[in-house]
Amino acid sequence: MTRHILFLTGTRADFGKLEPLAAAARDAGHRVTFFVTGMHLMDRYGLTVLEVRRMPGVAVHEFLNQRPGDAQDVILAKTVMGFSDYVTEHRPDLIVLHGDRIEALAGALVAATNYIPSAHIEGGEVSGTIDEVFRHCNTKLCTHHFVSSEAARRRVMALGEPEAAIHVIGSPELDFHAGASGVTLEDVRARYGIGFPEYGIVTFHPVTSEQASMGAQAQALFDALSASGRQFVVIAPNNDPGSEAIFRVIDGLPQAQFRVLPSMRFAHFSELMKHAACLVGNSSAGVREAPFLGIPSLDVGTRQRNRAQTDTVSSCAADDSAAIADFLRDHWGRRHARHDGFGEGHAADRFVQVLADPGFWTQPLQKAFQDLPPRG
Repeated sequence: MTRHILFLTGTRADFGKLEPLAAAARDAGHRVTFFVTGMHLMDRYGLTVLEVRRMPGVAVHEFLNQRPGDAQDVILAKTVMGFSDYVTEHRPDLIVLHGDRIEALAGALVAATNYIPSAHIEGGEVSGTIDEVFRHCNTKLCTHHFVSSEAARRRVMALGEPEAAIHVIGSPELDFHAGASGVTLEDVRARYGIGFPEYGIVTFHPVTSEQASMGAQAQALFDALSASGRQFVVIAPNNDPGSEAIFRVIDGLPQAQFRVLPSMRFAHFSELMKHAACLVGNSSAGVREAPFLGIPSLDVGTRQRNRAQTDTVSSCAADDSAAIADFLRDHWGRRHARHDGFGEGHAADRFVQVLADPGFWTQPLQKAFQDLPPRG
């Protein structure tokens, strides 16, 4: 039976995770729509709505949910209004959202209050920032859960969700990284003007609870990277509070050592990652994609704290210049065996298998807290 499945995306990062699932749902015969908002519609962050528009066979609805300087609660309110208007008119059969962003929280609220089935991707993660609070809120608001690991499944159950509603599929973005990107490294270099013979990749996002110190953290990090003499491709931070201070630092970086990009096409970023000497920063790519690709990564600061540590991931504070120097000296260019703790690249297949079960569509929308079995 054909269903209308609505995917909510607010950033380049969550689209990379949702795209494989949407493609699989489309190919299984479902009608797929993307509700596109957030960073996607902002020039400063690469106008990545263009990436969504390039996806064949899906509909796209765009909604501008913020102006520069809007507070997070204002963005939440605007997104709730716009998304509510859309789903009231189109009444999808399922809303799919990812993770912990403010747009996802808006989507989960709208789905719950309108009694529309919803699926949360990558719930049950821990990270140590307000993102974790949003993520767990989304778990409680959504009716279905597609998680990346057994550990995440257990955490979702600890939040009172029924085991039958939780499906371990792995991290969806690994589906793309598992195969050929469709472009060559030479294509990437030419498109983005990257002339470095060797390079690391740096992405340093703001931590909203630490926004007052983000400029100092960014300055310390990039001072240490500069002192190494290595060359880096820098992907601009997201638009959370504190990003302006980070931008002030990266806008002053020397071009001979740092190539700063607002965003990249996902295929090109995947190919760039596969040939990188290392990843540095606080993006989830450093704790998910990098271990899967066997690339060493340095997790900086608190944004990914407690999240998926493996032997290929080192960690330090942004102002620990000695640790940063040691990492670049000891791990630059090293390759590791692939880490499969968050999937083998088959999340989309598992996703559509769950959708094909008629029982998925008859799960009650009235939720009841499921206590864990008593210990002992």
